[in-house]
Amino acid sequence: MKSNVYDNKQFYDKYKDMDRSKKGLEGAGEWHVLKDILPSFHGKDVLDLGCGFGWHCRYAKQEGANHVVGIDLSKNMLDKAEEMSVGMGITYIHQSIDEYEYPKAQYDIVLSSLAFHYLPSWSDICKKVHTTLRSGGSFVFSVEHPVFTAEGSEQWSSDAMEYWPVDSYFIERQIETVFLGEKVKKYHRTITTYVMELLKQGFEILHLEEPKPADEAVETIEGMKDELRRPMMLIIHARKK
Repeated sequence: MKSNVYDNKQFYDKYKDMDRSKKGLEGAGEWHVLKDILPSFHGKDVLDLGCGFGWHCRYAKQEGANHVVGIDLSKNMLDKAEEMSVGMGITYIHQSIDEYEYPKAQYDIVLSSLAFHYLPSWSDICKKVHTTLRSGGSFVFSVEHPVFTAEGSEQWSSDAMEYWPVDSYFIERQIETVFLGEKVKKYHRTITTYVMELLKQGFEILHLEEPKPADEAVETIEGMKDELRRPMMLIIHARKK
């Protein structure tokens, strides 16, 4: 099985102290946007790819989902997810999401939060998700915005006038960034690639968002005003025709 940076104890200890790790969905800056474009979970079979601590899995179950499966490569993350999901009937699978055997027409909704930019092939994931969704099923995911990943360092400039550098936007490639003190490999893709591959595989786009921080967060959280200067995430809700 592939290794995962979230199973590095030093990295994991820093990650679990982040707001989005401790507060869950309410601590995620994009949640106020994402929750409004999610489909109804009532009676649905749901797959969460890169489920982490299982926040979206539990939300789906609380909203009436029939069966929920969460997949993640990190044993640390899944151990915590299972600890917080006792008695909820959620199935967690310790596996890479690009190696999971996607059963045909098994799910009504496939979710993923900030996971696909770690995978080398966007086309492969689109094909697999399309296969595993039932007709009319929803595919809702977030990734780091291509403007955020384009230059590669994912850091504000250190010049006299601080700015977010955007460079080599159209060169799709693997990049290496530093997150919580550790080197992390990701993949930069354009918005065109994300959208056109979905259309090619037989999806229709229902919603596309570049989420801004909530007004309250901008006023109360230090540094949040900088999140209005460039998009950090891209959220798409697509449907299998």
